[in-house]
Amino acid sequence: MDERAFVLIVEAEEAQAETVADGLQRAGHACRVVSGGQEAIDSIKQRPPDVVLTGYRLGDDLTGLDVLRAAKEIAPDTEVILITAHGSEQIARDALSRDSQYRAYDYVIQPVDIEQIREKVQRAARQAITSRDKRQLEEQVEHAFSFEGILGNSPVLAKAVKRVRKLAASKAVILIIGETGTGKELVAHAIHNNSPRRGRPFKIINCAALSETLLESELFGHVKGSFTGALGDRKGLLEAADGGTLFLDEIGDMPPRMQAKLLRTLETGEVLPVGSNEPRFVDVRFVAATHRDLWDMVKEGKFREDLLYRLHAQGAIRLPPLRERREDIPLLVQYFLKKANQENGTEVEGAAPEVMRKLTQYSWPGNVRELRNVVELMVLEAERPILEMADLPDPVRGSTEIVPVGIPGLAGLSMADVEKLHILNTLKLTGGNREKAAKMLRIGARTLYRKLKEYDIN
Repeated sequence: MDERAFVLIVEAEEAQAETVADGLQRAGHACRVVSGGQEAIDSIKQRPPDVVLTGYRLGDDLTGLDVLRAAKEIAPDTEVILITAHGSEQIARDALSRDSQYRAYDYVIQPVDIEQIREKVQRAARQAITSRDKRQLEEQVEHAFSFEGILGNSPVLAKAVKRVRKLAASKAVILIIGETGTGKELVAHAIHNNSPRRGRPFKIINCAALSETLLESELFGHVKGSFTGALGDRKGLLEAADGGTLFLDEIGDMPPRMQAKLLRTLETGEVLPVGSNEPRFVDVRFVAATHRDLWDMVKEGKFREDLLYRLHAQGAIRLPPLRERREDIPLLVQYFLKKANQENGTEVEGAAPEVMRKLTQYSWPGNVRELRNVVELMVLEAERPILEMADLPDPVRGSTEIVPVGIPGLAGLSMADVEKLHILNTLKLTGGNREKAAKMLRIGARTLYRKLKEYDIN
């Protein structure tokens, strides 16, 4: 574990306390030493530690058990390790019992073994940090905005959701633009459910999944004998969605002839089934989505400009890719983890800090859908209550790049990662000019060169 833990050492014998502190500081932990129980309790109130390492007999009327009780009441995520004299192990064992109201994490017997203490503190710190992060994430999930299953607290997502709320109540045709896996269908459902048409039909068709002939029949319907296999009249999705909403997913993949026929329906409400000369009329609200750049497709002659203007009349809703809202990743991980537990009867409690950092750093080309699938897979295959690095799929575990796209969220990144990312973005802003970058960062050129070497930035 890379995390630097804060350890409170409560020990009446000054020499022993300093020896333990020195050993833990060499392992990278921050330590504070106090001699009495009350002083320890005051310290916990002031700054809750990750781990308390306490003797039983202290320099006042309080004991290590009093410190344990206070620590668990003040900071429930703090783990406590008791130091007990030889022959007094039963006191510590009782404190470790599952029946104990205030349960200790572990104990060591005097004379203390520094290596043993380091190992126990390391494990206790991992448990404390994981528990604290899990609790904080659960609180954030509870207080994060959730709109029709769209979860997050990032400003860029909040902006998109605000636009969804605004347009949902209108009669406007809506175009949703976003990469694969960003939740376009979820947003389409949200628009329908928050519109005056809620309670009416909501129909979906994927324009990329069907041939032109089948797409036309599915959308507009057909009459008996219009083609081989047409044994009777059949209504299309446009008629089935009458009074409600039709979601045209991946409209950028719709063939040109179908685009022309759809445009007429958008403008007049006219539906002409395959093989019929008798038009029918429907009242349908259209929501379309695409991961393509339709303006480029217009230039290439692959998409009708008049149809794009019709779809884009009220502007588009742009869904940000996950890499542009990294601060939402820990929230989503906790949410998907909880759902996976409910659906599969598993009891995974959370993810280790280094696992969460990896998940936050990864570029997620498949966006939220990919993240959900990864979390579900990890939960199913996990052998421990806390997800470890070994549980990560190879592409995520092997990823080392922090993608400098826009200004990503920083939750889950270490301070070194944040510094590296800031340097990368500043260099990008200066076009790679290191002297300008150093001035913008307000550091000397030598310091920048040293950090470039340290972070292996070319």
